[in-house]
Formats: sequence, C-alpha cells, structure tokens
Amino acid sequence: MAKAMKVDPELCISCGACIDTSPAVFDWDDNEKAVAIVDQIPENVEGDAIAAQEGCPTDAIKDA
Repeated sequence: MAKAMKVDPELCISCGACIDTSPAVFDWDDNEKAVAIVDQIPENVEGDAIAAQEGCPTDAIKDA
C-alpha cells in the first residue's frame, strides 16, 4: 500500500533537511516551508521519505 505524508507548516522551520534527503517527495512552497509534492510516495523513494520524516528536527512530517 502506498504511503502518503504531509508537512505541518506550523512546525516546519525551513531547514531543508527533508528536501535534501527526499527531493522526489518534498519541495518548498511559496512561503518557504517544506511541502509534500506527491499524493502517494512512489515505492522506489519510500525509504528516502521515511528517512526524511525520521530526520525532521521538529517532527513536522506526519503520515497522511
């Protein structure tokens, strides 16, 4: 089953760690906060997305 994630903009500090770790899943929004750019995480990058979630310093990345 495909996984989905979202970023809580209230918790995001714009450090960019998730974008560096998983650029296929995360990018910047217009407010310079990280945002998930896919509705379902492709299986081939799911490991990177999980690493980004686990590495987020503010736990802003949640399962959707």
